[in-house]
Amino acid sequence: MSAALDEEVRVYWMTGCTSCLRTKEFLARHRIPFQSRNVLVDGAAYAELERFGLRQVPIVTRGEAWANGQVLRDVAELVGIDLGAPQILPVAELRRRQEAILAGVQRFAAQLPERSLGTLLPDRPRSHADLVYHIVNIVDAFLEHEAGIPLAYEAYFRLPPRAERAALLAYAADVEARLKQYFAGPGRTRDWTETAQVYYGRQSLHEFFERTVWHSGQHTRQLIWVLERMGVEPDGPLGPEVFAGLPMPQEVWG
Repeated sequence: MSAALDEEVRVYWMTGCTSCLRTKEFLARHRIPFQSRNVLVDGAAYAELERFGLRQVPIVTRGEAWANGQVLRDVAELVGIDLGAPQILPVAELRRRQEAILAGVQRFAAQLPERSLGTLLPDRPRSHADLVYHIVNIVDAFLEHEAGIPLAYEAYFRLPPRAERAALLAYAADVEARLKQYFAGPGRTRDWTETAQVYYGRQSLHEFFERTVWHSGQHTRQLIWVLERMGVEPDGPLGPEVFAGLPMPQEVWG
């Protein structure tokens, strides 16, 4: 990932993408100037990524080198940031946070009017129903990994088979139950230092589960934001104790 220090840094991203927002905030926090390329509005952006053989976001490039924004240590290496030793919550605590997030999603999804499920999010072709499904599917993708299915980029772009509130709530309850079964069974003795089979780079299973938690948590913050924009008070909003210590973006949307 070596590149000349004077080569421009570019960030390829899309609106509503949690890892994209985190990547941009990370670079801004470390005062790394970058050119912003939103692939949803910039028709040339994906074409530029093709020379790297890529068609996904977030991607950070510098000259002929690139890093996947899903892994901040790779971004840090690319742009010359001393990241230091990573801090990660214990698996037991991550599990507690994930269970709280899944319970919250079900409360918040139950508050969405049926007529609003097809409403699109601002500047992103993703509906309210798609958002709820995506939150739950993030956790489902982790469980699939633990059943022997490597995580592919496309797994995070699945759409709900039925964009109905009852179907979304049933899916969330099913994944919640399967997560508890996992930790009552194979998750109890899992080697969390093992390398995860994920599309975005070097990750231990512990890091992959951490990402599952904060990724679903950030989108749950978006779901709360959707309710608030509709004038609906969220039922038991998640407090800071659910998100503290997770490597999440500061902002909710962007």
